[in-house]
Amino acid sequence: MGQAEDDPTVTDPDHYGVIFENDRVRVLEYRDVPGTRTHPHHHPDSVMYTLSGFERRISSGDRVMEVALEPGETRWLPDQVHVGENTGSTATHAIFVELKEPRVPGGPSGDAASAGSARPRA
Repeated sequence: MGQAEDDPTVTDPDHYGVIFENDRVRVLEYRDVPGTRTHPHHHPDSVMYTLSGFERRISSGDRVMEVALEPGETRWLPDQVHVGENTGSTATHAIFVELKEPRVPGGPSGDAASAGSARPRA
C-alpha cells in the first residue's frame, strides 16, 4: 500500500521520518532549522510532543496561527492539512503520534475546544 501524496514523509522527506508504525499508530520524528517551510501535508488525529522549544507559523486554509512551544509540551492535534514554517531562531525537533483508527461516533471530537496541552510532571 503506497502513501498518499499529501503524506508528510512524501511532501517533506528531509524533515519527517517514520520511527515506529503498526496497525494502530504511526510515530513520526520531525526536524528542521530556522526558515524551513514545509509543503502542504496531512496529519490524521495526532499527539505532538516537543523535544525542543521553537516558534512556527501554521497555515491551514484561511487560518494562520503563530505558535511558540517550549520543550516537553504535549498537544492534541485534530485531523488537518497545513503548512508549517519555522519562524524562530532555533531548530524544531518534535514527535508526532498519528492515530490510524477512525474517530468513534459520539466520542470526543478532538476540536479546539477539547485540545489539550500538558507538561510532564516532575
